[in-house]
Amino acid sequence: MSRLKTHSEQHLVARIGWLRAAVLGANDGIVSTASLIIGVASAAAAKGEIVVAGAAGLVAGAMSMAAGEYVSVSSQADTEKADLARETAELAANPEAEHVELAGIYEKRGIDAATAAEVARQLMATDALRAHARDELAINEITTARPIQAALTSAATFTAGALMPLAAVLLSPQRLLVPVVAGASLLFLAGLGAVGARAGGAPIARATLRVTFWGALAMLATAGIGRLVGTAV
Repeated sequence: MSRLKTHSEQHLVARIGWLRAAVLGANDGIVSTASLIIGVASAAAAKGEIVVAGAAGLVAGAMSMAAGEYVSVSSQADTEKADLARETAELAANPEAEHVELAGIYEKRGIDAATAAEVARQLMATDALRAHARDELAINEITTARPIQAALTSAATFTAGALMPLAAVLLSPQRLLVPVVAGASLLFLAGLGAVGARAGGAPIARATLRVTFWGALAMLATAGIGRLVGTAV
């Protein structure tokens, strides 16, 4: 058997569905929980109160991420289903016009008219709806919406991310709690940025800098608010 027949490619875009939800969930878990903890700690709260606030933030955040991802991705799935139903009706009502439409898509991509018409004919003879879904609607196995997968991935990764600053709280003394949580969380974010970039084939340095910058900004903002509120109270 030739190397051509045995050649297999692994494209990074196939990971985009779960990778986006995983990175978003873990990043939000670290940033929101660490920011909450730092804000409460900056208000001169006791360590027990800080742990309770962090744990509550973890549970609320994980549920919010799961619900938000499920609702948003379900909306995408509903739109895809509606488009596919409309396309099915159009194929049944006027297959000739749909053939011309599909051939026109291929012509715009640089295929000559005769070849485009033949390719459209053969693809529609095999699976007309799939051909139109892929080339007209841009719906395929990689990009199709998966609400449950997105919700579970986001909730699980948010929880994993939130546990990191919570662990830093439990392991640090009260007087060093803010710098320890902030430093540990930034290290966690840098590691997450590097892992996400490597999994997605993106530049590691840029992804790491981006995620740590916004995480640091969020923690600084909540620390300032916590200090102001604590002083006022």
